[in-house]
Amino acid sequence: MLNLLEQTGVHQDFNVYIASFRERLASLFNTEYDYNSMSLSRGLPPTFLSEIMAMNPLSVAIPEEHGGRGIHVKECLGVLSAASYESLSLSLMFGINIALFLEPFAKYADPTLHPGVFNRFLKDKAMGGLMITEPGYGSDALNMRTAHELQGDTYSIKGQKHWQGLTGAADFWLVTARKTVANGELARDIDFFVTDNSIEEQKIIVQKKFNNLGLYAIPYGLNDIDIKVPATQKLIAESTGIKLMLDTLHRSRLQFPGMGMGFIKRLLDESLLHCNTRRVSGQPLSEIDAVKFQLSRIQAAFTICSAMCSYSSGMSSIAADLFGNAVDANSVKALVTDLMQESAQIALQLAGANGYRLDHIAGRSVVDSRPFQIFEGSNEMLYSQVADSIARVMRKTKVNNLLEYLKSYDLTKHAAEVFGSTLNFNLPDQPKQRQMVTLGRMIARVVCFQFVIQSNHLGFSNEMTEITRQHIQMDLSMLAGQWSAGAQADPLMDYQENSDWSNFIQS
Repeated sequence: MLNLLEQTGVHQDFNVYIASFRERLASLFNTEYDYNSMSLSRGLPPTFLSEIMAMNPLSVAIPEEHGGRGIHVKECLGVLSAASYESLSLSLMFGINIALFLEPFAKYADPTLHPGVFNRFLKDKAMGGLMITEPGYGSDALNMRTAHELQGDTYSIKGQKHWQGLTGAADFWLVTARKTVANGELARDIDFFVTDNSIEEQKIIVQKKFNNLGLYAIPYGLNDIDIKVPATQKLIAESTGIKLMLDTLHRSRLQFPGMGMGFIKRLLDESLLHCNTRRVSGQPLSEIDAVKFQLSRIQAAFTICSAMCSYSSGMSSIAADLFGNAVDANSVKALVTDLMQESAQIALQLAGANGYRLDHIAGRSVVDSRPFQIFEGSNEMLYSQVADSIARVMRKTKVNNLLEYLKSYDLTKHAAEVFGSTLNFNLPDQPKQRQMVTLGRMIARVVCFQFVIQSNHLGFSNEMTEITRQHIQMDLSMLAGQWSAGAQADPLMDYQENSDWSNFIQS
């Protein structure tokens, strides 16, 4: 089978290809290798990774004219999902390559660079990544200090980057930097450059590797950048580099559900199997009411993630400009990663003591899914941005009532009516940031339930849709309670005064 995939996989019908890909991954992870033991060590054994890459999974993100499958979002998400069913780390490895290198490279790089780079991905199994984050500037990317200067027909780029997935393992990078202007300051806009680690003057030096908490298969670290690249290796922005960055990040966030899909499905399958076979007091766990509730939470997550995949497949291709899609992109990324972590926590709880092992699917899933809530924008920040975007338009249009506005907004107009009474409140003129995070959590759920409604209209299970509606309603009711409570508690920085319990014991 492997030889067949090596020879014809790129040109097979996708349904045939993805079925073969899933079957091969299942064999590699569960029969030919012991992934549970392997997952305790950092990195993947070269022979194991070579077997996976021989199936050309990254061909889904390479144009047909260069030997790939054509960058169809449905196929990209299918590969991510197939990988995450076996390993979230492997899926993230593919996601970094697809969404943070190959797609922006295909869209924005000088076309003369395409043949050589794409050929190395297909023939040499090369990998690529994106460098934005710096030691002093995480989400504050607009203030990054990595600088570039044009010297003749060559750009000199200097700076530091850290926490890039595939540190030391990628062959190509998209590196972000700001132009050095006359007074020695840096321009506001951001530029992107393709680098090739096989060329000495473009080689990025890894200063140290990090001991990341989870995702052991993916190396992270600190990189020193002091390189020179030809002018042709600067990406060609359609307007500004900031819009290029937003287009890239929004597309990536909209494709997170591909990684979430297989991951949540695996947790659901494992949890259903365990609860059907594990007996307590003579009855299966699955017959206990509290367990039914927990299993239905994972099924709701599965349904929402499925609907997100359907939505993203229809609108996040590289032909679309997504720099303005902050509400849907941020809602999708933040909610799906929260659902991934919650599903992992439920699976661990249901598995009992056995789940509390790093070489168990549930234990590994908890630590592997946690950073997804942080990277590419922490979820609190993204929820706040969602709320800010909506509140800004509400103020501009002089609409104070959230339900009234959401019933007229394209991304929520069909779902808002379903949760009418819960959303029927006015926004204050100047809500606190903590309230905006809560509001963003609510709006994201309404946005994503509209995707569920759309999927249901196309034939997705009525029963799963109803399970999801009930859980979204419950979440919105709890969040509405947080909103109306209006907690004002702030931390005491010097909290130790009168706070030692042992001083108040009556002897």
